[in-house]
Amino acid sequence: MKVLTVVGNRPQFVKAAAVSRHLRRHAEEVLVHSGQHYDDALSAVFFEELELPRPDHMLGVGSGSHAAQTAAVMARLEPWVEAERPDAMLVYGDTNTTAAAALVGAKLPLPVVHVEAGMRSFDLAMPEEANRVLVDAISQLLLCPTEAAMENLKAEGLAERARLVGDPMADLALELGPLAEARSDVLDRLDLVRGEYLVATLHRAGNVDEERLLARAVELLFAVAEQYGPVVVPLHPRTRVRLEETGLDKRLRDAPHVRLVEPLGYLDFSCLLRGARAVLTDSGGVQKEAYLAGVPCVTLRAETEWLETAESGWNRLVGLDLKLALAALDQLFTQLGPPPDPALYAAGEAGERCVEALLEWAASAS
Repeated sequence: MKVLTVVGNRPQFVKAAAVSRHLRRHAEEVLVHSGQHYDDALSAVFFEELELPRPDHMLGVGSGSHAAQTAAVMARLEPWVEAERPDAMLVYGDTNTTAAAALVGAKLPLPVVHVEAGMRSFDLAMPEEANRVLVDAISQLLLCPTEAAMENLKAEGLAERARLVGDPMADLALELGPLAEARSDVLDRLDLVRGEYLVATLHRAGNVDEERLLARAVELLFAVAEQYGPVVVPLHPRTRVRLEETGLDKRLRDAPHVRLVEPLGYLDFSCLLRGARAVLTDSGGVQKEAYLAGVPCVTLRAETEWLETAESGWNRLVGLDLKLALAALDQLFTQLGPPPDPALYAAGEAGERCVEALLEWAASAS
């Protein structure tokens, strides 16, 4: 069996690393990198640290509007799919790369397998939500990370295509988290003391593209840093550009307790996160990583696809509301739920389960 895997951003590199190691024992894999994340700090370093095989094909799409980026991936991917003639295409998550690759597969046609299927925020204003719904609708095999995802697909009439496998990203968090603490010197480099700082990440279009909302996010980080001590912010390239364009970067750079740093590799970020008192983020992946590391999380969105993190008591949803954020941190520092349960995401087994489900599906379809 020949599988063409398409990846394009940091979370996809992590998930693919957990799946590819098992897939390549049973099938031929062709790895395509769209170039949606092209900065070395968000791309090359992950391939190196996670021992993900080097891409067979680089599309080099770079940045752009959602439509332009999706169209570029489609136009550049299709010739490689036709040349490789795979038996199936494997896609991850909810990015423009994911949607573009699935559309190419559907139009050739070629069976599409979606890892992290069934996740829903129920907010179609989010580009990621539109991508999720589209990709699930046109994929032939839907590999779900949670029971909630399975229920979402059942409600959409897609239960027959769905399989519960867990979250491959959790495999890496479980395996490499302790290793990161042993190997990374990021706390020394940044002159940080474990348990005496917070971490913040911000990148979603809904929070950074509009100046009014970005300004609210900046004020929120400023106030949190003033009240709770150092806040370390690894700046996503997209966010850095928007801060500079709006002049809001000066507000953060002048804040005595905010530390803006370059994007970090997987091991450095994992070590930084695991040593933090709490994390503030609009990233789904970071919410999960925080939960699995036992780090309280404040999510800078009004909703989450990862319901388990909120239901467990380790995650609070506040949007960009400053008062809610401060109250949430107060609560998290005094009232935490039961210890994190890696079994929620089949941590340690999810990558292998993805491959088993894929092979079973292929055998039944032949």
